[in-house]
Amino acid sequence: VVEDDLLIDLKEKRLIQCLKNKKHVDIPNSVTSIGDKAFWVCSSLKSIVIPDSVTEIGDDAFQWCKGLTTVNLPESVTSFGTAFSYCESLTKINIPSNVMFIASNAFRQCKNLTEIIIPNGITSIGNAAFYLCENLASIDIAGSVNAIGSEAFKHCKSLSIVNCKPITPPTLFVYAFVGTASNLRINVPINSVDAYKAADNWKDYAEYIEGYNFE
Repeated sequence: VVEDDLLIDLKEKRLIQCLKNKKHVDIPNSVTSIGDKAFWVCSSLKSIVIPDSVTEIGDDAFQWCKGLTTVNLPESVTSFGTAFSYCESLTKINIPSNVMFIASNAFRQCKNLTEIIIPNGITSIGNAAFYLCENLASIDIAGSVNAIGSEAFKHCKSLSIVNCKPITPPTLFVYAFVGTASNLRINVPINSVDAYKAADNWKDYAEYIEGYNFE
C-alpha cells in the first residue's frame, strides 16, 4: 500500500526511492494522476492496483518495470502516454475506451504482449507504438482509428492477424508492418478490400489484405 505521506511523490520522480523494492502496490482512491516516471525502473514491481479515481498516467510512469506482468487500467483513465514502454514481462493490458489515442512508443519493446484490442473511440496509433513486441500475435483495430504511425508494428515478428475494422483505410505511414510474421493476414471490411489495396502504403501489403465480415 502506498502510504498517505507518499502521495505527493506520485507526481514526482522521488517515488522510485520509496518503492524501489516493492513487488506490489495498491494506489489509494485519493490519487487522481500518476506522474511522469513515478515508478520508473522499479524492476521488482510485479503488480499494481490502479483505482477508478485515476484519470491520467504520465509518460514513462512504469517504464523499464521489467517484472510487471499484467495491468488492469480502469475506464476512468483517459491517457497514459509512454507509461508502459519497455515493460518486457508485460503479457496483458487493457486499453480503456476513454483513451483517445495510442501514443508514439506507448508499448515499445513490450516483448511478451500477446494480443491487443484497440477499442472504439481511439483515433490514432502513434509511431513505433508496438515496436519490437515480438510475441504480439494479434491485434484488433477499431473502426474509429484514422491513422497508424510509422513503424507502429515493426519487428512484431509473431504478428499474424490484424483485424482492421475502419471502412475507410486509415492513413498508414511507412514501415508499419515491416518484420511481422510471414503468414500475416490483414482482415478488413469486405466492401473495403479494393480501397485498402489501392491506398498509399497499404498497397505495399496488398497480398496480405483479405475481406472479413466483422458483424
